[in-house]
Amino acid sequence: MKVLMINGSTHENGTTAAALKVIAEELEKQGVQSEIVCLGTAAVHTCMGCGSCQKTGKCVFGDDPVNAIGESVKSADGYIFGAPVHYASPSGAIIALLDRLFYAYGGYMKFKPAASIVAARRAGTTASYDVLNKYIGINNMIQVPSTYWNMIHGSSAEEAMKDEEGVTVMRAVASNMAWLLKLLDNAKGTPLEKPVIIPKAKTNFIR
Repeated sequence: MKVLMINGSTHENGTTAAALKVIAEELEKQGVQSEIVCLGTAAVHTCMGCGSCQKTGKCVFGDDPVNAIGESVKSADGYIFGAPVHYASPSGAIIALLDRLFYAYGGYMKFKPAASIVAARRAGTTASYDVLNKYIGINNMIQVPSTYWNMIHGSSAEEAMKDEEGVTVMRAVASNMAWLLKLLDNAKGTPLEKPVIIPKAKTNFIR
């Protein structure tokens, strides 16, 4: 079992990375592998809504990290989306990435567990957390619970590790992720492996 974690920060060793490392350590303790991918300073295109990925299975832009991360998405059993808070919203890079990742590779993530985590010096965490959770909620994914909203506070990785409650929240995310992955693994090959799929009815408000 493996969890793919995406760090939407420009800082490879910043507060978001520190939180994801806490999650990785707890996952390892409970027998689950993980991989952290950091977007760093790479430029990420925004989605054009061209629909090309629906025909080819990959995004039309091949010069940024989206398709490479999409390949990792295919083999992962669970996902963590992590982002710093910029102006009370997740970083622009992770929004651009997730828009395209869910459009092109969302089918590989359905019915798998996922969690969002956010890091901030002070405020904007709940608004950012809500934005990231929208991706999970629209894609038939299982949102991993914790003991509080998944946020950690600090201006640096060292400060974030002093946020005792934030650290325990990250550990709880990891523990619950491991538990859900093991439950789903035990359900493989049984009628409980996937839910009864309800076809989507798509309507427009003007009709």
